[in-house]
Amino acid sequence: MYDVDAVRRDFPILGRQVNDRALVYLDNGASAQKPQSVIDAVTRAYGEEYSNVHRGLHTLSSIATENYEAVRGKIAAFLGATENQIVMNSGTTEGINTVAYSWAMPRMEAGDEIVLSIMEHHANIVPWYFLRERQGVELKWVETAADGSLDPQAVIDAIGPKTKLVAVTHLSNVTGTVVDVKAITAAAHERGVPVLVDGSQAAVHMPVDVTDIDCDFYAITGHKLYGPSASGAIFIKSERMAEMRPFMGGGDMIREVHRDSVTWNDPPMKFEAGTPGIVQQIGLGAALDYITALGMENVAAHEASLRDYANERLHGLNWLTVQGNAPGKAAIFSFTLDGAAHAHDISTILDKRGVAVRAGHHCAQPLMQHLGVTATARASFGLYNTKAEVDVLIDALELCHELLA
Repeated sequence: MYDVDAVRRDFPILGRQVNDRALVYLDNGASAQKPQSVIDAVTRAYGEEYSNVHRGLHTLSSIATENYEAVRGKIAAFLGATENQIVMNSGTTEGINTVAYSWAMPRMEAGDEIVLSIMEHHANIVPWYFLRERQGVELKWVETAADGSLDPQAVIDAIGPKTKLVAVTHLSNVTGTVVDVKAITAAAHERGVPVLVDGSQAAVHMPVDVTDIDCDFYAITGHKLYGPSASGAIFIKSERMAEMRPFMGGGDMIREVHRDSVTWNDPPMKFEAGTPGIVQQIGLGAALDYITALGMENVAAHEASLRDYANERLHGLNWLTVQGNAPGKAAIFSFTLDGAAHAHDISTILDKRGVAVRAGHHCAQPLMQHLGVTATARASFGLYNTKAEVDVLIDALELCHELLA
């Protein structure tokens, strides 16, 4: 059985109070809290084992290099990939930008198309906008259904003769909608179009197998996976790597440098310039160890139970509107209160009750415009949250209604 009380004891911050109330942390969609094992791994890496990696022959450098490179294998196992397909970086934003600059920019010209869903996070929009602005690439948007779901056939139908890439989220950070990226990838590949998947949210909430999905690129972010900020990776198919030029120059991406020539290192090092986030990645490795020990299937089942309970209680508030309720969604709820109450006011009142939620456009302004709202409050659940915390959220929302109606 999944022992959520034991899990909670692994996260020291969950024992603190906020505004004289027990902390109820429901901002996991933005960034998750860290278990003690991650904190210990980071402390040990800085306090006992720190050195630069790949370059030194002394003992500390060898230890740091071994610990750092071990994380590549952990990420590969977590995603169902091989180590040479994993580029380690600071997270999804860097990963998607790497694809934009290294793969897309050299092979796209005016009139070429990139297919996106309206649910995309800005990190999966702005790099493609750069190509639109600088090279005349066109962005084709696919909208969601009334319940917040994304019909994979609608994405497939948007693929045309000039489509060079499909870039789509696996799980919406606003509505929790899960996208059938496997079906999209299969159809896109039949048309000769590669697929990039933003897995920042999905990798946190459910098992992911990139080999089964068969996508060309899959980006993850460490700080949402209970690891340190500025950690992460992107899976890149070997054949796509062979098509890519380096994104940034310097450090480990170099094999030899001469006055008149430079030769690049082999992938994936070819795409890892400069001194990396050594300790951050070691912390991510500890986070993946922790999650793997719990079992992603167990995490997903626990969160599904939370989702169902929260969904029932939130929809029992007839003065509250939940944005999107697609079947099989994750435990992420964005909502507004009927009337003039702003999401920031909701968040402020909830904070007084110790409840941490996110308020704003959640780096998804096209989706906000599609939904007809300027902002929402968002409660996003993680592996340590409980049904009792759902009840605290509901009580705090009833206070909001009382004060703001």
